[in-house]
Amino acid sequence: MAAQSTYVPLSGSCACKAITYSLLASPLITHCCHCTNCQRETGSAFAINTVVETSNFKAHQSTPLTEIDTPSASGKGQAIVRCPSCLVALYSHYGGAGKLLTFVRAGTLDDTSRNRVRPDVHIYTKTKVDWVDLTGEEAQGAKIFEEFYDAQTVWSEASLKRRNEAMADAHPKDEEKSGE
Repeated sequence: MAAQSTYVPLSGSCACKAITYSLLASPLITHCCHCTNCQRETGSAFAINTVVETSNFKAHQSTPLTEIDTPSASGKGQAIVRCPSCLVALYSHYGGAGKLLTFVRAGTLDDTSRNRVRPDVHIYTKTKVDWVDLTGEEAQGAKIFEEFYDAQTVWSEASLKRRNEAMADAHPKDEEKSGE
């Protein structure tokens, strides 16, 4: 008999609660992004995104979501998905990962879920605001990068395996197109 998973799904919502969602698997990684785009988009010093395979993200809504294409520090862009009523940004799909991975805004998680998520990595810190001090984060094991990083050296082995499986499921080798 297979072992039962003890993972309790994370849950969250927009401000008006018209959109709720669940993360059916543990996050692959959680980024705290200090790029100027994230600062501008959130109206804050950074954005915190917890990443999960899109197949493990379930939105529950009675109305279509609003998707807005915006620039990103990587240059590949992102589609920010918002509640059409209160316009809260719930998650993004970044150009590099397409719609295979969902970058959930950790600030939209419910209180009990939000307390279970903390940044694994701080990115684009060369543009962080001066008053943000990351020494405590580094002491707790969070990795810090002035720009982005190589996932192969930062992500856990289990997260890399799950990410690679998600990518393989979406792009089977026999259907790959050359030059993409």
